[in-house]
Amino acid sequence: MSTHTSEHHHGTAILKEIAVDYCPEVCHHKPEADEIHITFDHRGGARWRSHHRFQYGTFAGRIKCPAGNTTGLNFNIYLSSLEGDKSQDEIDFEFLGKDKFSVQTNFYTVGCGNREQMHELGFNYSEDFHEYLIKWGPQTIEWLVDGKLIRKEERKPDEAWPEKPMFLYSSVWDASYIDEGRWTGKYEGCDAPYICSYRDVRVPVENIVTEEK
Repeated sequence: MSTHTSEHHHGTAILKEIAVDYCPEVCHHKPEADEIHITFDHRGGARWRSHHRFQYGTFAGRIKCPAGNTTGLNFNIYLSSLEGDKSQDEIDFEFLGKDKFSVQTNFYTVGCGNREQMHELGFNYSEDFHEYLIKWGPQTIEWLVDGKLIRKEERKPDEAWPEKPMFLYSSVWDASYIDEGRWTGKYEGCDAPYICSYRDVRVPVENIVTEEK
């Protein structure tokens, strides 16, 4: 791993165990190599997560998103108090398949989001591994790419804030139906199968709150 990102990993360890929420046949975890791979094809995609929730800390992963015509797909790494819960807290990195040169960040408090920002990356996210890191605290949230800060949010007085214990999640899915395809584009699938690869996924060594239910 490059030295310019190592300074941001204080208090973290490699995630060695994951749970797969659906389609385990297309999610391959290689703990001996610290790698995870999700394949998206006619079977759909998959979602993996940490076994534990955490409250605050640093979360990171080196990700190489799928190549080819990925219009319609969404790839991501994010924190959520519980996927599918309409009152969730959440902090996101999301890659939109129609644009390989940008990433979207967002965060939710008690199910309320609408804080999206788009960030130009300066590279094609499908050509190599790059590190995406979230630093979440009781007063600030920071999003970093390859050690460079791209967004920082500071808590304002009397403002709702993501503070529920959260799992680390990642998934690959067809988001064509969102906003009639305007968000990620319409899925065509002409270059399937698509593979999203993760290396050196890191989570806090402390701040573990809840065992998997």
